[in-house]
Amino acid sequence: MGTQSESNSLLYFLGLVLVFTSSVSANLKEQEKDRIIKLPGQPPNLNFSQYSGYITVDRKAGRALFYWLIEAPVSKHPATRPLVLWLNGGPGCSSIAYGASEEVGPFRVRSDGKTLYLNPYAWNNEANILFLDSPAGVGFSYTKTLDDIYTVGDKRTGKDAYTFLIKWLKRFPQYKRRPFYIAGESYAGHYIPELSQLIVRGNKGTKNPVLNFKGFLLGNPLIDDYYDNIGTHEYWWNHGLISDSTYKDLQKFCPNDTFLFPQNGCNSALSTAYMEFGSINPYSIYSTPCNQTVTLKHNLQLSLPWKFRGVDECIIRYTKIYMNRLDVQKALHADTSHISRPWVTCSSAIRRNWSDSPKSMLPIFKELIAAGIRIWVYSGDTDAILPLTATRYSIGALKLKTDIEWYAWIDRSNNAKVGGWTQVYKGLTYVTVRGAGHEVPLTQPRLALLLFNYFLKNQSLPQSLSD
Repeated sequence: MGTQSESNSLLYFLGLVLVFTSSVSANLKEQEKDRIIKLPGQPPNLNFSQYSGYITVDRKAGRALFYWLIEAPVSKHPATRPLVLWLNGGPGCSSIAYGASEEVGPFRVRSDGKTLYLNPYAWNNEANILFLDSPAGVGFSYTKTLDDIYTVGDKRTGKDAYTFLIKWLKRFPQYKRRPFYIAGESYAGHYIPELSQLIVRGNKGTKNPVLNFKGFLLGNPLIDDYYDNIGTHEYWWNHGLISDSTYKDLQKFCPNDTFLFPQNGCNSALSTAYMEFGSINPYSIYSTPCNQTVTLKHNLQLSLPWKFRGVDECIIRYTKIYMNRLDVQKALHADTSHISRPWVTCSSAIRRNWSDSPKSMLPIFKELIAAGIRIWVYSGDTDAILPLTATRYSIGALKLKTDIEWYAWIDRSNNAKVGGWTQVYKGLTYVTVRGAGHEVPLTQPRLALLLFNYFLKNQSLPQSLSD
């Protein structure tokens, strides 16, 4: 017969089990509540699960971030696949609008604005993809504190995204300790390194962290204001987009200006440059602009370069129609009482009021490389917004040793055609994607999926059919 002390210990243990079981049950209930039963106009017989909803990241301020999880197909065994968080930039642009709806997500909206069709190059063929509208005030994410829109910046965005991930894993415990990666593009060149730094520091000293962070994949990114300016203006000049005199003015006035808010002489030089571009799509300079696009000559809000859209403007136009339907918002569990009316793909208020944007991410890159984080950076080589020359200058400033010299990589499934070029450094892999614009998965979807596959396997891109 046990002692009273043993009985009390047993009761205490059973109580802990009961509390833990109750907590897990509540989280799974919340998870099931977020399950998407059916999206209006979706194709029949889908073979993958979807969830969407909100995670409150600041209860006092009422900030809640909207997510959309699209799991790998059942045939691909989603329980064995990694989790990948996708972030779009702007700052102020929706990952639901761009990443999910025109880049790496499984659906595309037809021109009727009512029905969906499948993207054969969707990234959920390789992993479980988590799209996040960030920061609060973007897309379907919201805040109940109006001041949040006027005080938003890098620091709070990173902190809220980190809080989101920790809380989201409580709702989806099956993803705890699963290999986790982050991917994105453009101003996510700030979001992703900053969030990665928070995760790495948060995991320090933890033997088996719930957020099992492995690395990130970053496309056409904003990395360093100085080097990005130098490389961007050089690209404009050597691709014949601007005159010699404008190039000289950009070199004189713009090297040290911020990407978000160019000042005085730089602002004037940029205005002239955009006028000289003519009616092209600077996000993909050899693509025919969508006939819905406003030309640069009629839209010179230089602090809003994401408004100068190209072929994707037609796609996003259909997405706007679809996402503004109440039945779609209901199916996605979007909170219609707090999101903007109408739903917009990018928030001009967020962009206009951005309060902190460090001039360089290079110190964070160095910290993450030292921590052993897998880093792949890629560039679509027809992007004039954040072109490959800008990224090459920024990477060059890291002064990394080279493991594998520059070479042409091939698409083995397409007659071994050159897919782009790559160089493998000690701690970082750089890749260009041939014929791709700013949104690589939109303009070269097959090559983007191939790149994603090699990134996940951490294998160098093939040089020959035997690789």
